[in-house]
Amino acid sequence: MSSDSALVVEGLGKRYQLGATAGGRSSYRSLREDLVGVFRRERRQVETRHLWALRNVSFEVAPGERVGVIGRNGAGKSTLLKLLSRITAPTEGRAEIRGRVGSLLEVGTGFHPELTGRDNIFLAGAILGMRSREIELKLDDIVEFAGVERFLDTPVKRYSSGMYLRLAFAVAAHLEPEILLVDEVLAVGDADFQKKCLGRMQDIGASGRTVVFVSHSMPSVLRLCDRVILFDQGGVLADGQPREVIRRYLESGLGSSSEREWPAPAEAPGDELCRLKGVRVIQDGRVVEEIDIARPLVLETEYWLMHDTHLRPLVNLHLGNEDGVLLFITSDSANLSWRTSPRRKGVVCASCEIPAHFLAEGRVFVLAAVSSLNPTVVHAMEADAVSFQVVDRTQGEGARGEWASDLPGVVRPLLSWSIESNGVQWRASPDLSATEAP
Repeated sequence: MSSDSALVVEGLGKRYQLGATAGGRSSYRSLREDLVGVFRRERRQVETRHLWALRNVSFEVAPGERVGVIGRNGAGKSTLLKLLSRITAPTEGRAEIRGRVGSLLEVGTGFHPELTGRDNIFLAGAILGMRSREIELKLDDIVEFAGVERFLDTPVKRYSSGMYLRLAFAVAAHLEPEILLVDEVLAVGDADFQKKCLGRMQDIGASGRTVVFVSHSMPSVLRLCDRVILFDQGGVLADGQPREVIRRYLESGLGSSSEREWPAPAEAPGDELCRLKGVRVIQDGRVVEEIDIARPLVLETEYWLMHDTHLRPLVNLHLGNEDGVLLFITSDSANLSWRTSPRRKGVVCASCEIPAHFLAEGRVFVLAAVSSLNPTVVHAMEADAVSFQVVDRTQGEGARGEWASDLPGVVRPLLSWSIESNGVQWRASPDLSATEAP
C-alpha cells in the first residue's frame, strides 16, 4: 500500500453475533423467572450465529479521488463507512485514514437534539478539531447552503427531516475535512438540494480532498465519481472505471433491472400514507429490459394507499441517463381528472406511456416517487427503481437516418420535415408516411 494514500484498507472484516434464546424467549429475565428456573433445573439453550457484514476487504484511495461505493442492500457498503468513521470497530484487518474526516452516514448523525442548529455547528466543528474562529468563518456559508437562517437558534429536535438533512450535509461538507464520507442520504432531499450536494462534493474533490460516496443512484455516481467499487456479500466484486463497474453491476443482476417489486407494505419504501408496491418497464405488453426505440414503452408504478385521505398523492418519475443527466420529469398529475379526484384506500396503478422515437440510445434510470402538494410531502421514493436499455435498430427510417454511428443527444425525436426543391414539395410525418406534392 502506498504511503501517499489518503485511505488504506487491508483485510478489513466485521462480524456480528446474532443470539437467540431457544423457544423464542428473551435473554432478559426477571429474578423470579431465574429462581423458578433453578428449582425446576431448567436449562436454557442459546443458539449463537455469526454474520460477516464485511470480510477480507482491501483497497486504497488516493488524495483527491472521488470513489463511489455501490451494491445491493446488505452488501456491506454502510458497514464499511461505519468502520471508516470509527463508529464501530473492525473484527479483523485495519483501516488507516490520513486526514481529518467528515462523515454523513444518516440524517443528523452526531447532532444533539436539544441543542440549536448554531450550537450543533460549533459542536461538529469542535469534534473535527477546529477552533471557534475557524468555524465562525464558515458559519454563514453553512447556514446559507442549508437554508435554515430563520431556525438557526431553534433546537434541532424541532427541525423537519429535510431541514435536519440540509444542515447535517452543510456541516459535514463545509468544515473542510480532508476526507468526506457520505452514505445514502441524498435521496431524502429534493432535486434542487441533491444538485447542490453533488456540486459541493465535486468542488471538494476538485480541491484535492477525498470523497467516498455510497449510493444506489447510478447517475449520481457517474456524475460525481472517477472510480467505483462494487460490493457484494461483504466483499469487493469489482473496482475500476465507473462505466465499466456500473455496467457489470447492472448486467450481473445485482443492480436495478426492468422490474422492482415489494411483497408487503412493511418492506416497501414509504410512510404511513403511501408505500411503493412495484415499478415496471413494459413494451408490447411484457416486462422487458431492452427497449426498441421504434415502439412505445410504458412505465408502470403501483403503490399502496394505506387509508383514505384529503391529500391527493401523485406518482412522479425522474428519468436520467448514465451520464447523470436528468432527461425529464413526469407526473400522473398530467391526467386532470385523476389530479382532482378524491383518494381512496387501496392499490393504485399509474401507467405512463413514452412514445416511440423519443429517448436516445443508452441506459435510462428511473426514480419513482409518490408525493402530494400543499404541503409538499414526499411519501415514498426509490432512486433507480428500475433501469432499461434503449436500442436503435432502425435502418434508415428512424431519426438517425442513414447515419450508422452513435448519434449524440439525450433525446432522439422523429420530427416532421417538409422540403421544397425546384417547385416540388415533400412532406413527411413522424409515422414515416410521405407524400409528394407538386
